[in-house]
Amino acid sequence: MAKLTKKSVDALTPRDKLYTCFDDDIKGFGCRVMPTGVKTFCLEFRPAGSNRNSPKKRLTLGRYGAMTVEQARRSALTALSQIRLGSDPQAEKADQRAAVTVSGLVEAFTGGHIEIKLKAKTRGPYKAALDRLGAAYGSMKAEALTRSHVARLHAEMVGSPFAANRFLATVSKMFAFAEERGLVPERHANPAAKIQHYREYRRERFLSTEELARLGDALSASQADPFAVAAIRLLILTGARLQEIVTARWEQVDLDRGVIFLDDSKTGAKPVYLSAAVLEVLASLPRVSGNPYIIAGAKDGAPRADLKRPWAAVTKAAELDGVRLHDLRHSFASIGAGASMGLPVLGKLLGHSQAATTHRYAHLDADPLRRAADTIGATIDAAMRRKTPGQVVPLRAVQKQ
Repeated sequence: MAKLTKKSVDALTPRDKLYTCFDDDIKGFGCRVMPTGVKTFCLEFRPAGSNRNSPKKRLTLGRYGAMTVEQARRSALTALSQIRLGSDPQAEKADQRAAVTVSGLVEAFTGGHIEIKLKAKTRGPYKAALDRLGAAYGSMKAEALTRSHVARLHAEMVGSPFAANRFLATVSKMFAFAEERGLVPERHANPAAKIQHYREYRRERFLSTEELARLGDALSASQADPFAVAAIRLLILTGARLQEIVTARWEQVDLDRGVIFLDDSKTGAKPVYLSAAVLEVLASLPRVSGNPYIIAGAKDGAPRADLKRPWAAVTKAAELDGVRLHDLRHSFASIGAGASMGLPVLGKLLGHSQAATTHRYAHLDADPLRRAADTIGATIDAAMRRKTPGQVVPLRAVQKQ
């Protein structure tokens, strides 16, 4: 048996057929010369469990020049050991060539999840996150994307912690989708997992009683159109989200029950309960012919586009620098929590789908906590002063002692 050597490979010409020199231990290992003169190491084999009548498969090991004879020999031995264990390197190589890229996965996730299951306003942050991922690693095979790749992009977003954490959540959800659809191997390690999120500082601004009074005065004196003023009043009086108010239609209003039944919102269908103050605002609004929206816009049949300009004028007049429209919802929640209405009830009013979302207002529910603190404090104070709990000793008397 001949042995494949550098000299024998150099001697190959395009007129030769597949040149196979067998080592004693490497059956099927050889070097093939193409009509162009390119020489490629290959291995012919039959998959484990097949018989002699089964057709052979050919696995390309590498190109001569980029790979030495010794390197090719080691590669052939490794492949043969895998074949004996039941593996098929040639099929695995074909699968790898056909594997979806990161860009392909982004496209599949966009069409199969984002465009179908998410609301139009929610799609933006998802697409922004995936655009960033695709720009960096679009041509890479999706299953080759690692935690270090995703962590690098996350680290680049350190100045925008909220967006950076949403980026991780989006990538994680996309790979869960990919595993579910069979686009990556089952139990494939999610590249967005176990990356520490940045700490987020929620910006929650609650208007005080005095600020609410200034807001009321500014709205009463405002020269903005009545629909804009009414929209701002409805936001603070209902705690509803901006889009819920500007897209609400008259047909959804049930004055007898005191409810606006929204057929869609951020958390799905939702009732907005109407107080006497809200009913008064609604009664003051004219109904525009041909326009079904409570907050009618300038265009025929359309809702008002936004409230940025009138809100800027109102906050300037009320000296409420930095207060956002969404802070009106926070203020509604803070007043409800401060009145000890209970977080479940407050969550229903705000339309929260998760109790944890409402729980961030728990620290404002001061009354039961204050009563508990008073009870515990009085008991400890009585023990320290050796008197009966509930017996109040003036501070001056204690100081004189």
